[in-house]
Amino acid sequence: MFDFFLKAYENASAIQIILEFLAFVSGILSVYLAKKENIWVYPTGLISTVITVYLLYQAQYFGDMTINVYYSLMSVYGWYRWSKGTTAGPLPISRTTVNEKIIGIGLFVFTLLVTYGVYQIFDYTLEIPNYIDIFTSGLFFTAMWYMALKKIENWTLWIIGDCIAVPLFAYRGLGMLSLQYLLFTVLAVLAYIEWKKILNNTPSST
Repeated sequence: MFDFFLKAYENASAIQIILEFLAFVSGILSVYLAKKENIWVYPTGLISTVITVYLLYQAQYFGDMTINVYYSLMSVYGWYRWSKGTTAGPLPISRTTVNEKIIGIGLFVFTLLVTYGVYQIFDYTLEIPNYIDIFTSGLFFTAMWYMALKKIENWTLWIIGDCIAVPLFAYRGLGMLSLQYLLFTVLAVLAYIEWKKILNNTPSST
């Protein structure tokens, strides 16, 4: 077990280890803050995603890299939406409308195509883990957009994607990332429960 988490870092530089640690901590903190509806979810998330983009580029996991570039951009958008709120006050937690569900499906399919295209651009030989990576990218892409809108369904997508990512990273020998996504899964489940309670106690929620 000890080797599983540390073997990947035998030949890693001190800078890489420090960056992965910062991405790990800021990523966990970001999900926790999202659970609490705290707007600091976005600046902490930006720290994690920007570092992760660099690390994934170095590791040549271009699908994951692409989705983290999107996370960075969507974090800025989400930060703006949560800051702006609505004319009635802070942006409330709500459920997706039919239109938002359709757009979400469109984003999912669009992401599959874009991520596949990224692999082709980099002339990367696709294997089963890469196709799984493309699928989870679609889930996370859509989840991030729903989070920016404070839609409770974002947590459902995070949970599904995280559950897939845990064994995927373990298979790749990336023990620390596998552990991180396991923690993400637990936090996402707790966040869904907390947001659902808030939503159920909001008279205007439909």
